[in-house]
Amino acid sequence: MADDPFTTFKKQAEEALRKALAELKAESPIVLDKAPSGMGDLAFPCFPLAKQLRKAPDAIAKDIASRIQPHDMIDKVDSKAGYVNFSVSFDRLAKSTLNEAIARKGDYGSPERKKPTRILVEHTSVNPTGPIHVGRARNPIIGDTLARILRHAGYRVDTEFYVNDVGRQVVMMTWGVKHLTADAKPERDKDDYRYVLFYQKANKVLEEKPELEKEIGQMLYNLEHGDPETVRLTHEVCERVLAAITDTLSRLNIRIDNFTWESRFVADKSVDRIIERLKGSEFCHEEGGAYFLELESFGIAGRETKWFFTRADGTSVYTTRDLAYHMDKFTRTDTAVNILGEDHKLAMQELAAALSIIGVEKKPEIVYYAFVSLPEGKMSTRKGIVVNLDDLVDEAMERAYEEVKKRRTDLSEDKMRDISRIVGIGALRYNIARVQAEKQIVFKWEDALNFEGTSAPFIQYAHARACSILEKAGDWDRGSSERRFDTDYERALVKMIASFPTVVSECAEYRKTHVLAVFAQDLAAQFNQFYRFVPVLKAEGPARDARLALVEASMWTLRNALNCLGIEAPTEM
Repeated sequence: MADDPFTTFKKQAEEALRKALAELKAESPIVLDKAPSGMGDLAFPCFPLAKQLRKAPDAIAKDIASRIQPHDMIDKVDSKAGYVNFSVSFDRLAKSTLNEAIARKGDYGSPERKKPTRILVEHTSVNPTGPIHVGRARNPIIGDTLARILRHAGYRVDTEFYVNDVGRQVVMMTWGVKHLTADAKPERDKDDYRYVLFYQKANKVLEEKPELEKEIGQMLYNLEHGDPETVRLTHEVCERVLAAITDTLSRLNIRIDNFTWESRFVADKSVDRIIERLKGSEFCHEEGGAYFLELESFGIAGRETKWFFTRADGTSVYTTRDLAYHMDKFTRTDTAVNILGEDHKLAMQELAAALSIIGVEKKPEIVYYAFVSLPEGKMSTRKGIVVNLDDLVDEAMERAYEEVKKRRTDLSEDKMRDISRIVGIGALRYNIARVQAEKQIVFKWEDALNFEGTSAPFIQYAHARACSILEKAGDWDRGSSERRFDTDYERALVKMIASFPTVVSECAEYRKTHVLAVFAQDLAAQFNQFYRFVPVLKAEGPARDARLALVEASMWTLRNALNCLGIEAPTEM
């Protein structure tokens, strides 16, 4: 399968550098960056070679550039300020890129042949004890976006929600449903979320009556040991809350492929077998009836070196059950990717150590994200201090409706509401996706629902504008071979479209969803510049056909980028 034209250009530059470095008897990783404006398309920094070759970076760059001749996709090679700069053969790039984008449409940016690698992305997996709140909103949005990018990059992808229906929090909620009455109604009109009130009230009752701890502990023991009534009630409660959670996710265009229940690994004795294997390890010790692993030799320090995998009453802990889950997961996929909050880092270190101890070589890949907080501080489901994701979706759609109503008085009420849904949810998803996962977000309404500048509506509007231009254009020659692009606006737009397959591939490889969000914003801005300064519909002859081809290629690239971000691409706004 042939590479896309920009990838071909990059590979040719890498190979040329490899040969030049061999001639110089120098060793260096080949890392190509985007060149600054006006200095070519790709740049190779020579600074790391200075010590090795005992020359100034600028002299090294000149030497390397002199050894590389333009050929095929490489139009020009020069050096400046310690960099070797490569310029692409624009005419070749433009012809190949536009033909491919127009021909492949919704598949543009995706390889023609799918990759054999299976990837399982586990995301969301919140405890079924209440609604998803804004603090955890990054998990489903990053997870779903990454899965979409991986699929577009050609991988076989499944998404999965690991349902924690065994732990103490679930038992607390179930105990509350069994023994208490709710004093109020849920804030939202979702009957399944009434169980949240039982969970919150159970926590308050336990604070006032600590003697109930024994009863809670017995219920947890009964659940792990298969007591039919406890298992039935717990499962029923979890299923009802989970239905409400998946309904919330569907409002954000998120669909989960598989649900795996934690209780399954207790019922089929997988957890018992794990415990026996851990007990047989040289790292295992016993303390007051509970068993733990000593993990100091695995790089875990301080008080955390003791990792308890059973309680004193013999019941398992969450990470023990998580071990059984991961061993099952590894039989169903080639690569397991977990989307987790930064507070799980220690637990994942412990899990990786435990996997090594029982002889499992595979380890999950982890994408960690920093939490979303309110200006007032952190959120807590247990204490009821939250902004729920459903409330945020409602607010986003309502604010979008007010904006649409100002701009489009010609539309029917139903059409305004539909556009408001698309725009509001797009704004919400983009506001979270555009920030690097490791960076903290302080959630502010004015940022999340900003409809100007760096936002999904800005990208969506560029797509709608492209659709409008094509609709007004009527018939034109899509197969024309006489496509000339003479302005900087046209050339820059072609290059951005050409880079889309590489952006998708690299986002998939490095698990970086925010990079695609930034690309989509930049592409929309470049398209707007082109539209503003270069006549399209008023152009004539081959120039009109060439510019309409550029509009159509832009439309498909914008649409595919938005689809990868889980954001709908409206044809009008």
